Amino acid sequence: GDKAFAQFLTDEIKEEKKIQKHKTLPKVSGGWELEVHGTEAKLVRKIAGEKITVTFNINNSIPPSADDEPQEGQKADEQEPDLTSTPNFVVEVIKDDTKQTLVLDCHYPEDEVGHEGEEESDIFTIREVSFQPTGESDWKDTNYTLNTDSLDWALYDHLMDFLADRGVDNTFADELIELSTALEHQEYIKFLEDLKSFVKCQ
Repeated sequence: GDKAFAQFLTDEIKEEKKIQKHKTLPKVSGGWELEVHGTEAKLVRKIAGEKITVTFNINNSIPPSADDEPQEGQKADEQEPDLTSTPNFVVEVIKDDTKQTLVLDCHYPEDEVGHEGEEESDIFTIREVSFQPTGESDWKDTNYTLNTDSLDWALYDHLMDFLADRGVDNTFADELIELSTALEHQEYIKFLEDLKSFVKCQ
């Protein structure tokens, strides 16, 4: 059984490498520096007196597809490469002269992705906003967290503009999807390769 499994994985790795769009991870424009630790990625950008970091994790970032059945007249394989990774991402804005970090928790609403042509709508939304002490890795649940569900629209728009002024806008969000998808695919191939050596190991 293991032999057949290893053979299947070998073929699968070959196929996945064939459809791999990016041999190296795509860059995000606007002077962001990328750090990757396993499935977690961090983008960092410094502007006058501020440091902006955007963190996301590719685990569970591929939304479940609504119709897994291949379309009429389509082979099951033809659908495969369209998986897109849309991870939640956290934006932290740190001002040099304060001890607080503004943290904005953002995500891609499932129904928004892929609706091109609607100029007005943002492809990501802010879910929560809070202040956290700068430099502390453990965030406190006792800090007030603003949930945007019931937020005044004008305030919400200002928060979106605040992010856009710091380079976190629709273009950025699009490029983040591209980066995350490439990273997810790269990790998936690596996982298949690890699985293959694990199965073959006697």
